[in-house]
Amino acid sequence: MSRVQLALNVTDVDAAVEFYEKLFATPVAKRKPGYANFEIAEPPLKLVLIEGPDGGTLNHLGVETTDPAEVRAAEARLSDEGLETTGVDDTVCCFAEKTETWVTDPDGAPWEWYVKNADAEQMSLTVLGDGGAACCAPATASEPVALGRPAAPAGQPAGSSDCC
Repeated sequence: MSRVQLALNVTDVDAAVEFYEKLFATPVAKRKPGYANFEIAEPPLKLVLIEGPDGGTLNHLGVETTDPAEVRAAEARLSDEGLETTGVDDTVCCFAEKTETWVTDPDGAPWEWYVKNADAEQMSLTVLGDGGAACCAPATASEPVALGRPAAPAGQPAGSSDCC
């Protein structure tokens, strides 16, 4: 089963958790300082809340899958369609170990195609195996996606911070 992911920037993660628990009648699935996520059954949605100064803005979108092979297949399909992707990487980001690829839409909205492999204790992104690091979202503040923003440099999702 796959589901769409929506990552929102919020100014007060505690208030946002309280609101979204009521809105979707679903308890928070993971809670860390400045971060929360929900695994909502109906509608099927992975809702991620990232605390920062720009509440009410989009952080990024995604598709959560159940198997790394689905991520590799999606990356191959996207590349075959002529879309520029980051390639498939094993990463630690957003308090999870993941296999992921990123693509940016024409208006600069970043999309992550991923599978969560395990929980982790760090927010900022680390690409495993190559020693490189970037940020899918800053550890303490979030940069909103501005529609119309130019595409990010190769290998870095749009809206990502150069904090790392």
